[in-house]
Amino acid sequence: MKKALVLGASGGMGYSIVNELISRGVHVVAFARTRSKLEKLFQNQQGITIFTGDIFNLDDLFKAATGVDIIFQAANIPYPEWEERLATFIQQVINVSETRGIKLAVVDNIYAYGRSNGEKASENAPKNPHTKKGRIRLNVENMIRESNAQAFIAHFPDFYGPNAENTLLHVTLEKVVANQSSMFVGNQRIAREYIYTPDGAKAIVELAFREDAYGESWNIPGHSVITGKEIMETLRELTSYDKRVITVTKSMIRMLGLFNPMMREVVEMYYLNQEPVVLSGQKYENKIGPVPRTSYRDGLRQTIEYMKDQQ
Repeated sequence: MKKALVLGASGGMGYSIVNELISRGVHVVAFARTRSKLEKLFQNQQGITIFTGDIFNLDDLFKAATGVDIIFQAANIPYPEWEERLATFIQQVINVSETRGIKLAVVDNIYAYGRSNGEKASENAPKNPHTKKGRIRLNVENMIRESNAQAFIAHFPDFYGPNAENTLLHVTLEKVVANQSSMFVGNQRIAREYIYTPDGAKAIVELAFREDAYGESWNIPGHSVITGKEIMETLRELTSYDKRVITVTKSMIRMLGLFNPMMREVVEMYYLNQEPVVLSGQKYENKIGPVPRTSYRDGLRQTIEYMKDQQ
């Protein structure tokens, strides 16, 4: 791999994938909609070509993919647009991959698994999505699997990390960094799983270098499970934060949804705060090696340091 296209390079996982590729000597085409954000994130970095375009514009995708060996699909779109636009966008990425003979690595989430059965989810676990967004993600996964693209899919739990702004934990962290009263989405006593985005980037880039990774799905777990209470205790130790933290309940989100289309779409995914899906990394460990695992303490510390530097 000499040259890679990263779609969604200004997002949380896309940003970390770009940095991981650069660290391995791969030239990167960093694709996103807003040039100013790309320039802010990657200014003065060697080996990066900034490409601003529309992920829904097939011509933009083909131009950006000129001369690349692989596409990392890390772009996402707002929940309210998923039903009408997500499959269309993914089909265009598949078309570029098939037409140009370019490999494809896809960042995916855990929605297609549906409710947890209490066990860690392996790649062979049945996918029984009970939500609209879970069914959409499963449809997209099947599109990729049934295509002629040389592709693999990596499933990740919720993100946190540098530049990972559209995440549940970012809602908490930005208020902690500002030393203001904060909020935590979900019961703080229930243990969930989060992945530090640089760890996820290391895992998916390593898979991209392995020929036997393609045509497969891979589950990439976080360091471990952790409760909201433990997260807040760690944050207080790291920052001396002493403000109150409000628990955001499903009823609160439903109320916000009366006025906010995004919150309306969040309601059905609240089950993940009550019945968390936890991924098994056994397949990765058996075939690739140890799953990259940064402790929550170190990951939160580095994320906070990044956020402070951006102020």
